[in-house]
Amino acid sequence: MEQQTSQVEVKPVNKAKVKNFLKVMWYLAAITAIEFAIAFTVPHEHKWVRIIVFIALTIVKAYYIVSEFMHLGHEKKSLKMSIVLPMLFVVFLIFIMIYQGDAILKALY
Repeated sequence: MEQQTSQVEVKPVNKAKVKNFLKVMWYLAAITAIEFAIAFTVPHEHKWVRIIVFIALTIVKAYYIVSEFMHLGHEKKSLKMSIVLPMLFVVFLIFIMIYQGDAILKALY
């Protein structure tokens, strides 16, 4: 019976991947900081502006997460569209729900 020795080979860090990861991390941190700034500085009278800005910034953050961390940004266009188009319907549904919820709330009060 032969003895097998296992060797662990340490590869050098891929600096381009680390740089890309840090770039995306800083983009996400900046967008989150903008969201916090809007949440604490924009008055409640501008409710619709805040909602639209929050949804838009959330979509931008979701794009970066899906594109870089889930590696969808490096796929073919047909696979990207199979994910992006249903997401557009979900965003449309969110707008409809916000609009209807506001109408129901106004009807009650």
